[in-house]
Amino acid sequence: MILSGKTITEKLKSGELIVDPMTEEQVQPASIDLRLGAHFLVIDDHLSTKLSLTSEAAYREIDVGERGSIVIPPQSFLLATTKEYMEIPTSLTAFVEGRSSIGRLGLFIQNAGWVDPGFKGRITLELYNANRLPIELEVNRRICQLVLAEVDRDADPYEGKYLNQSDATASRVQLDYENRRRLESDAFKRRSDK
Repeated sequence: MILSGKTITEKLKSGELIVDPMTEEQVQPASIDLRLGAHFLVIDDHLSTKLSLTSEAAYREIDVGERGSIVIPPQSFLLATTKEYMEIPTSLTAFVEGRSSIGRLGLFIQNAGWVDPGFKGRITLELYNANRLPIELEVNRRICQLVLAEVDRDADPYEGKYLNQSDATASRVQLDYENRRRLESDAFKRRSDK
């Protein structure tokens, strides 16, 4: 069941749910508006000839400061972060939706997957400009919505590779268990061949 704004407010006041910093205006009928942080990552295409699911990508950091802005060129992708730090209790899960007014400008906003029960940190956002014109984004502007839902019972808390992220965080796909298994298998094979 998706939480109403009234239930969200109750959980914020009781401290069961933490979203900080936050104003009352950010609570919507069934979501919380989240604002754009000041830290961004862009894949550095000068250092890589391709992207892989087995190795770390090269990124370039951009920090525009609390009053800054960033321009996303047409057909471009970057990682951003929310201004808000959050702690999601193990009784809730969440997902990120872009704001309709911003989507109508051709900016796709996503968080890849659910925000798991027990997550703590800032949310990394994937931004893509599908338009033919650049889009300027101001730090502290409402950029997306956090929709919260109850899970059927308390879940094990999230302990994954993005726990406690504080800035826009690069892909850590190279740490996936599939890659660890492949490396272990390759190491075993090399030892066996000797």
